[in-house]
Amino acid sequence: MATAPPSTYSAVTLNINGEKHTLTVDHRTTLLDALRERLDMTGTKKGCDQGQCGACTVLIDKRRAVACLSLAVAAEGREITTIEGVAEGDQLHAVQQAFLDLDGYQCGYCTPGQICSAVAVIEEHAAGWPSAVTDDVRPEAGPPPLTPDEIRERMSGNLCRCGAYVSIVQAVARAAEADAAARAARAEQGTEHEGAAA
Repeated sequence: MATAPPSTYSAVTLNINGEKHTLTVDHRTTLLDALRERLDMTGTKKGCDQGQCGACTVLIDKRRAVACLSLAVAAEGREITTIEGVAEGDQLHAVQQAFLDLDGYQCGYCTPGQICSAVAVIEEHAAGWPSAVTDDVRPEAGPPPLTPDEIRERMSGNLCRCGAYVSIVQAVARAAEADAAARAARAEQGTEHEGAAA
């Protein structure tokens, strides 16, 4: 008796921006197509569809990923953040605000991917991750200065066909400064709470 061939479809539950979405997808469906075509989350853009332009960059477990090369079935059980989930309610993320303030966009098509990538860049830098242009890569050296060269290298996977790179670098630098100040304030607040508890 012949057995039926295995189905090429599976039900997956994707945790996107803190909400769970269950859908049945072909195993070959990319995360990008699941987001745009099945869930109507069109903030993530389809550019080259080959992983080269970065327009579809999202965060998976807080790390950058190009959604056009990520399979939806492989993202099950992971925390996915798209551009729609970067802000805290009505409060823009520091990267979003910096892009607005410094005109880090022109047509805006690449902007969602640029912003998601920049959010991860700032986290990676704060964690001390080196880049290809980092002079001292020893862990004890700590995070390197976030120079324009560092930012350009770290953001190099995101292309802007309009050429807004100067403003993008400035926006990432400003957002990184805001993030560093917020981290310092949280650390100071934690020290004050420890002192009050003692």
